[in-house]
Amino acid sequence: MVFVHGLWLHSTSWEPWAERFAEEGYEPVMPEWPGVPDTVAEARANPDSQADVGLDAICAAYADVVRALPEPPVLVGHSMGGFTVQRLLGGGLGRAAVAISPGQIKGVKALSPTQARSVFPVLSNPGNKHRAVSLTAEQFRHGFANAVSPEESNALYEQWAMPSPARPLFELAFANVTRHSPAKVDTGNEERGPLLLISGKLDHTIPDVLTRSAHKQYRHSNAVTDYHRFDDRGHSLIIDSGWPTVAQTTLDWLTKTLN
Repeated sequence: MVFVHGLWLHSTSWEPWAERFAEEGYEPVMPEWPGVPDTVAEARANPDSQADVGLDAICAAYADVVRALPEPPVLVGHSMGGFTVQRLLGGGLGRAAVAISPGQIKGVKALSPTQARSVFPVLSNPGNKHRAVSLTAEQFRHGFANAVSPEESNALYEQWAMPSPARPLFELAFANVTRHSPAKVDTGNEERGPLLLISGKLDHTIPDVLTRSAHKQYRHSNAVTDYHRFDDRGHSLIIDSGWPTVAQTTLDWLTKTLN
């Protein structure tokens, strides 16, 4: 099982998931994005190491990991990682994929005020495209942890928040006006493995309407494409105190779909 994190988180944020799925017989792999150091602390201290890394570089790095494994893995991604696993699966890589609060693929045009507020601090400055940027505690609270208590939000911010390259956010935001956008996913692939899209109704960064719109993009393929929504969850659903429920839903779907 290959885990792919999103913006402003580190691969080690998947460690509780890795332990849970290892108990079920999976062999977890948690690769890092290109240029990201081994720890959150190092990433905070060296933000420029990952500056200007874009979607193509991220997807290529994970594709190399997947191809090097002895058998096709299950792919699990959150946010920008949710976009990444869709692109890999559409390209014929992986046995199945679970995209949690996934970054919007090309063709998804829905937008909400909460999402606009979440991404505005980054996209409002074109110079950010070639930089690594950080969220403030207030921005993290709005974009990630609005569905948990302020105390838990602060704790999550202190533990996990780190700089990330802004380039992927620009690439997703302008995908529908970019002819050869790296945000393009092969949603019509009939031969790909099963895909589950998961959303949180309270998510401000990737509102549920975006995930539902992504689900519709797959309507012309007969490959399995399922959708599940948590009505009480926000964007931090993979790292906050409710993560075991999301992990169990993922595990149940995989057990039902792959067996």
